[in-house]
Amino acid sequence: MGRRRQSVTIKHVAADAGVSLQTVSRVINNEPNVRPEMKERVQASIDKLGYVPSIAAQRMSGSRSYLILAINDRERTIADWNAREGTDWVDQMLFGGMLKCAELGYRMIFELVDTHNDHVERELRAIIAALQPDGVILTPPHSDNPLIVALLHQQKIPFARIGSHGGDAGIALTMDDEGSAALATRHLAALGHRRIGFISGSVEYDLSHWRIDGWRAEMAAAGLPTDGLLAEGDFSAASGEAAARQLLALPDRPTAIIASNDQMSLATLGVARECGLDVPRDLSLISFDNTPIIRFTPPGLTAVDQPIAATVSRAVELIIAAQRGEPRPTAPTVVHGSLIERGSTAAPSANG
Repeated sequence: MGRRRQSVTIKHVAADAGVSLQTVSRVINNEPNVRPEMKERVQASIDKLGYVPSIAAQRMSGSRSYLILAINDRERTIADWNAREGTDWVDQMLFGGMLKCAELGYRMIFELVDTHNDHVERELRAIIAALQPDGVILTPPHSDNPLIVALLHQQKIPFARIGSHGGDAGIALTMDDEGSAALATRHLAALGHRRIGFISGSVEYDLSHWRIDGWRAEMAAAGLPTDGLLAEGDFSAASGEAAARQLLALPDRPTAIIASNDQMSLATLGVARECGLDVPRDLSLISFDNTPIIRFTPPGLTAVDQPIAATVSRAVELIIAAQRGEPRPTAPTVVHGSLIERGSTAAPSANG
């Protein structure tokens, strides 16, 4: 049996270049105060030996771990995975975050934390102690959990708060939920709809309130009524079904409905068919999220495309900038969504 080829380590690079391990580490980490000729010398050895820096080697400087921790809500994530309903929030998080981390020489680790757990602070402390991340990405509802925010702020760990308007702690990022709801409402109003219903998400999420605000503001701007046209959901299909029944049972029912996520939109589509309504002839329907499943429904659903990957990617950039000492943005960073038009929206019928 042939001998296994020995992997090249930082020690080999240091020996070949005739420098210390710390010098190689500083070059790998692109740190200041390294003379250009020394950098060239070390880089030549790296190229000659085919050395690929590992996180362990990068950590030798002692100032960084080169790990970004992203946490998501355990209860809702596991429920989505068990349901296998085609939600891709986590996929998009990993897509945006992992690629950006790799581009910048970092790694992203994904963990689930139960925001409702009385021991959430202890749980998060244990994760941070084990991983020692350079930064943390919080997603709703963690983004505005006071225990989590206070813990990270006290430990002086740069952290991004997605779906939050922020405050004195952390880096706030939003996907313009208010503007996206207004965009969807404006699209329906332009088609001629006057009674536009709205199914909200869970009140636990600030973004649910922002979407309601966007819908209300755009309806007011168009001189359209909102009384009785708001139904509360919680992002589950069951809540979407109940909300759709509430709206479609009105004596003067809406001719269009905006639902705050794809599961509730699909439930609304099912209720409409049960009521003998054709989409889009009798009822136009717009969804939020734009997960893969809604592209294959008959008809495909018009949807607000949530820029999850782009937002997490931007969060990684801002965390790394903060870790390097750059000032924290004073205002929330906004990553705008877009409206993807498909076959579920049309002008209202004459007898709609």
